[in-house]
Amino acid sequence: MRALLVRDLKLAFRAGGGFGLGLAFFLIVTVLVPFSVGPQSDLLSTIAPGVLWLGALLACLLSLDRLLALDWEDGTLDLLATAPLPLEAAVSVKALAHWLTTGLPLVLAAPVLGVLLSLPGPGYLWLVVSLALGTPALSVVGTFGAALTVGLKRGGLLLSLLVLPLYVPTLIFGAEVARRGAAGMELATPLLMLAGITLGTAALLPFASAAVLRVNLR
Repeated sequence: MRALLVRDLKLAFRAGGGFGLGLAFFLIVTVLVPFSVGPQSDLLSTIAPGVLWLGALLACLLSLDRLLALDWEDGTLDLLATAPLPLEAAVSVKALAHWLTTGLPLVLAAPVLGVLLSLPGPGYLWLVVSLALGTPALSVVGTFGAALTVGLKRGGLLLSLLVLPLYVPTLIFGAEVARRGAAGMELATPLLMLAGITLGTAALLPFASAAVLRVNLR
C-alpha cells in the first residue's frame, strides 16, 4: 500500500498529473469573485464561506478525470486487480493520494484566500475545520465517479455530471459549518452531519468503486 501511495504521489507531481491545477483554479475563482460582485466588504464577508467551499469543490472535481485514466492506459489497473492487495484497499489509497495532492493544499490555502473575501476573523478556524473534514469525502466520491467512467473516451463531462449531485450534501453542510463559525452560531449539527458523510463515504464507497472496476476490467 505504501509503494502504491508513493507511486501515485509521484505521478501527481509530474507534468500533467494534476498537482497544482486545482490550487490554481481555487485561486482564480477566489480572485475573480470580488470583481464580479463588487468590493463591498459586507457582501463579500457574507458569501465568503460559500464561495470558498464551492471553489474547493470545483477544484477537486477538476483533477478527477486523470485519477484512474493513467492506470487504465498503461495496464496498472489489470495488475492491481490480480495483485494480493485487495482492490478496495488500492482504491482507498488512490483516494488518499488524490486528497493529499488536491484536498490538503486547498485546506492550507483557504485561510489565505479568505482574506481576499473579507472572511470574518472567527470564520478562519471553522473554514479550515470544515474543509479538512469534508474534502476527504470529495476525493472518495470522486474516486467512485472515476471508477464508473474509466475507459470511456471523453468521460470527463460524464464524470462531472455523475459526481456533482453526490457532492451537494458535502457542500451544503461544509459551507454551513464555515458560515455558522464565521457568525459565531451553534454548529454542532452541521459539523456532525459533515463528519457522518465523510465517514460513511470512506466506509462504503471503496467497496462500490472496487466492484465497478471489476466489472469494467472484465
